[in-house]
Amino acid sequence: MTQLYEDALRPLGLRATQFTILQVLSRAGEISQGQLGEMLAMDSTSLTRTLGIMRREGWVAERRGEDRRERWLRLAKTGEARLSRALPVWEKTQSELRNKLGDHTWTNLFQLTNQLTELAINGQQKENL
Repeated sequence: MTQLYEDALRPLGLRATQFTILQVLSRAGEISQGQLGEMLAMDSTSLTRTLGIMRREGWVAERRGEDRRERWLRLAKTGEARLSRALPVWEKTQSELRNKLGDHTWTNLFQLTNQLTELAINGQQKENL
């Protein structure tokens, strides 16, 4: 499934993970990198590497927190533009996938994905204790 989104977003120079990060930042406003990682159930190393690319592209703006290790992230103007261009492509791909799967299977897939994400988040939280 991810490959369908990757193929659709590739002509825009965007990966599916990057698109998701842009979406989250668009909705959340400014959040810490730790909060973003928790929301995405994404490991710190992968998130840091992806954010580094996105900062170099100018899609994400960062500022340091009071603690030097803390980083606050927000969507930059170029990130907003990239998201605006990518959103119709993502929506079209999602619509095509939903039509191929049918509403019942789509709903089940959506519920299963949410359950797996919740398990991943809970697993990360237990590891951090």
